[in-house]
Amino acid sequence: MRATNKLTKLQLELLKIFSFEISDEQMKEIKSLLSAYFANKVTSEMDSLFQSNSWDQEKIDEWAKEH
Repeated sequence: MRATNKLTKLQLELLKIFSFEISDEQMKEIKSLLSAYFANKVTSEMDSLFQSNSWDQEKIDEWAKEH
């Protein structure tokens, strides 16, 4: 993902959705869904990196000691 100076396809779609009145509860639910979606994407990408590089708990421990 990268930031741009113009509206993205995602932002345009969200604007369409949010053109309708929704309750605060619905807003919380949508935020939760979006957060879960992106968290899942990050987790999947990290899992792929760990698998392709044969990283394990030892690598995590090594990173923890770097700072």
